[in-house]
Amino acid sequence: MKEQLQKMLEKKASEFVGEKKAKDEKVIRKREVMSKRNADIVKTLAVGKISKAEMKDGYHQLYYHVHLKYLIKQEDFLYVEEELERRKASFGKKGLHEDVELPVDFTIKTTEDVTVEEDQNQVMERYTYDRLKVVQYAERWWDEYNPAYQKFDVDCTNYVSQCLHAGGAPMRGYPNRSKGWWYRNKNWSFSWAVANALKTYLQHSTAGLQAREVQDPQELQLGDVICYDFQGDGRFDHNTVVTGKDAYGMPLVNAHTYNSRMRYWAYEDSSAYTSNIQYKMFHIVDDSS
Repeated sequence: MKEQLQKMLEKKASEFVGEKKAKDEKVIRKREVMSKRNADIVKTLAVGKISKAEMKDGYHQLYYHVHLKYLIKQEDFLYVEEELERRKASFGKKGLHEDVELPVDFTIKTTEDVTVEEDQNQVMERYTYDRLKVVQYAERWWDEYNPAYQKFDVDCTNYVSQCLHAGGAPMRGYPNRSKGWWYRNKNWSFSWAVANALKTYLQHSTAGLQAREVQDPQELQLGDVICYDFQGDGRFDHNTVVTGKDAYGMPLVNAHTYNSRMRYWAYEDSSAYTSNIQYKMFHIVDDSS
């Protein structure tokens, strides 16, 4: 019986997703944003996958992910943007009762104001930042979670840090969580996992992983980092890693929390976007720079 219910719910979810997406508010907003870029969504594909099913208040509650793929055309350039949308649907005797997107909270609540201290006495080895490996890692894990690392509900900075480390960025500062940038033995620095702390680290680091802030997104290269302050209140909420460029040389990014790949960097189509949004853009530098 349980297996039959699971198949029924999965079938209904897939049917609902397939019928709904052409008229979905998010797709409409995305099309409006893309028109400013002289781009258009040629085709949208959506597949629903159940993550949990339960009975509650007389309804079959279905938690599922929608894997969305957008084929985008910009001038003569074609590329695919993908995202995983988290949703909850309720089914009763009369069929579908409700289907809503689960909101994403990009913020991590902390009881202290996170700062990142420098360790001036630490000697670092020379290294070269491999941007291709960063992109390869970002593509491999954009819709999954590497079991070698802790998974967070707000996972964006953890994911970006993993990408940076895959490119050869050296860790330093262990075991002080307020120093450097590191992950070891299921423990980590604030800068590894907290969005605002990574932004602060990239601004001020003078050894190991270092970055140069730029103002023009077109200056960013593959493997560089963009930080987002959605409310414009000075505390940054979200981080992404650059994995591609569009037809005009503007960054396309991968991210976790709201898992996505090859998404346009400005996030104007995000439900978290506000007119007060602020960005910090960092070009990662190494010994070859």
